[in-house]
Amino acid sequence: MDTLTRMRAFIDVVEAEGFSAAARKIGRSKALLSKYVRELEDELGALLLNRTTRQFSLTEAGHTYFRRATEIVREIDSLADDVRESSGDVRGRIKLSAPRTFADAPIGQALIDFAREHPEIVLEIQLDDRFVDLVEEGFDLAIRITRLESSSLIARRLSPFSVRLCASPDVIEKYGLPARPQDLANKPCVIDTNGRWLSNWPFVGEDGEMTTVSVTGRIEVNSPMAARAAAVSGLGWAVLPDFIAEPDIASGKLIPIFDDRIPRGGGIFAVYPHRRYLPAKVRVFVDFLVQWFRKNGAG
Repeated sequence: MDTLTRMRAFIDVVEAEGFSAAARKIGRSKALLSKYVRELEDELGALLLNRTTRQFSLTEAGHTYFRRATEIVREIDSLADDVRESSGDVRGRIKLSAPRTFADAPIGQALIDFAREHPEIVLEIQLDDRFVDLVEEGFDLAIRITRLESSSLIARRLSPFSVRLCASPDVIEKYGLPARPQDLANKPCVIDTNGRWLSNWPFVGEDGEMTTVSVTGRIEVNSPMAARAAAVSGLGWAVLPDFIAEPDIASGKLIPIFDDRIPRGGGIFAVYPHRRYLPAKVRVFVDFLVQWFRKNGAG
């Protein structure tokens, strides 16, 4: 049994957070994975995992080994990818982190279209609204909808991104249009607790300076899709991602205001760790996303 096979088994167990889960995921027996990890520990002369019937955790040596082993295996896989790419045969598994908002919105079709066009690549999508640690948690890349901050990650812009302040015609008829952002403090609002602004909505003042307005409403929900539904149903003003609001704005179900007072500068990015060699499968995936957004008028 070679070290690389044992190393892959160890990585599978750590990423799945247990032997049973890893066995189900990769189609090998729990006993075989346990044997591989035990042999790896014997080879290294160090305990990598603390395991009891109820608990599973990495030792300090295990943390160090997992981090370095993941890098080594990715380099080996990247080399294989490059050889396959030169022969027109890109395959493998891509582990992707993406926000639920992205997958649930129409732009999530990009992921489906990629899977259809590349049947030799397994796209493992984990939807999570938190910013995952790509290296520590073993992701190849992530989709992030944000203002790009300084980072140790490489980011490729897929599309611009902004938000729209909207309400239904019924709400506007009942409560009237706010003359200025500060008027929203006295009008019903839908608060998306999953957004970075919560109930303190920022606006660009007439003097160009940033100001915030504290809003309230009868519904608070941690989903922009649910916030959109609430706004369409007449529960108040809502700040929505543009790619979620646009269809209802086009149909007249939502009316936007203060577009010139909303802070700009956000984007939809594909981000991935700095590596000496970017795996061919990841490069193919990111190139596909860039072209998809450009083709669909979002890039």
